[in-house]
Amino acid sequence: MSLSDKGRAFINIENVVASATLKQQIDLNAIVRVFPGVEYRPEQFPGLVYRLKKPKTATLIFSSGKMVCTGAKSERQARKAVLKVIDELKRDGIVILGKPEITIQNIVASAGLGGYIDLEKATYGLKKTMYEPEQFPGLIYRMDEPKVVILLFASGKLVCTGAKREIQVGIAVNKLQQILESKNLITYEGAEKPRLPPLPAKELEKEQAKVEQAKAKQEKEKTEEKEESEE
Repeated sequence: MSLSDKGRAFINIENVVASATLKQQIDLNAIVRVFPGVEYRPEQFPGLVYRLKKPKTATLIFSSGKMVCTGAKSERQARKAVLKVIDELKRDGIVILGKPEITIQNIVASAGLGGYIDLEKATYGLKKTMYEPEQFPGLIYRMDEPKVVILLFASGKLVCTGAKREIQVGIAVNKLQQILESKNLITYEGAEKPRLPPLPAKELEKEQAKVEQAKAKQEKEKTEEKEESEE
């Protein structure tokens, strides 16, 4: 934790991983001929690496038409990077017929709560944890909703992985802070508690609606399964 992070609450998106499908075969050797700066060593790895300077990302392209983009700092940037790669390929003669189906696979974020976490007590105070300090200094916590994995460090610093949308990171970190405070697992030095950035209301509403829809779908499926088993 840097000195600038001490006593400060923050959330930073570090990496957004997006996948895309083109539903067609891609001639990787043709891309190499047109773009000599790409990385392609099929004897070591079947994918071609296409790098962009802006946004600064690396996109793996496979002959099957599947793509994986890493390095973006937001969902929007990840989608923009995939579309930019495709536009550049098409502009230089690579035949791409349809539009890509882009899916956000994982969002990695760093965060800080601005306080000190008692990891020993947190092992028992939180559910679904793993803490082996002789092997790794952080506590691994698996949150059910949103479904993410958070690494907690005694310094109050966190690493959150597994989110599919940026708003899920904010919800998870805020929820974790509330849990830690309610169980007296975090202490703050100053008189005022450091505040996390406020969650955007519209995005929060959308996410809550998606969660409710998913729950309703699960309940419906359970009911249908029960009825089928009773028949």
